[in-house]
Amino acid sequence: MARSDEAEWWFNAVYAAVQEIPHGKVTSYGHIARLLGRPERPRQVGVCLKHLPTFSTIANHYFHSNNVPWQRVINAKGIISPRGPGSTQRQAVALRQEGVTVSTGTLGELMVDFGTFGWFPSSLPSEGSASSEAEAEAEAEADEEGNG
Repeated sequence: MARSDEAEWWFNAVYAAVQEIPHGKVTSYGHIARLLGRPERPRQVGVCLKHLPTFSTIANHYFHSNNVPWQRVINAKGIISPRGPGSTQRQAVALRQEGVTVSTGTLGELMVDFGTFGWFPSSLPSEGSASSEAEAEAEAEADEEGNG
């Protein structure tokens, strides 16, 4: 089934945002939703990641499991959410390979300490650098005008 333009935009926005999570850090589905201006959509972030194509399935797709670090997104309690048989263990292995400590809770849930490994910026780094570049250009123009 083809996605609507709005759905395609959302999937791509989620994947691009997840690409900005630094190596060795994690964030929540809800935080990705907030960074994209839709704080009411954490579950939809999870849906996007659940449907992230694997590189071998859709080799010509721009976003896929080899270039979107899906493992860096967990639930708001710091727990790895199950998405199918073996999925929590695969995510834990991928996080451990990045140096993230994954512990086991009292109910057997796999957990990450947000205090140590959390990534919760107020905006995406790509948005911050765009603003900084624009401000630097405006300052340079003002300096040129003042000196001319």
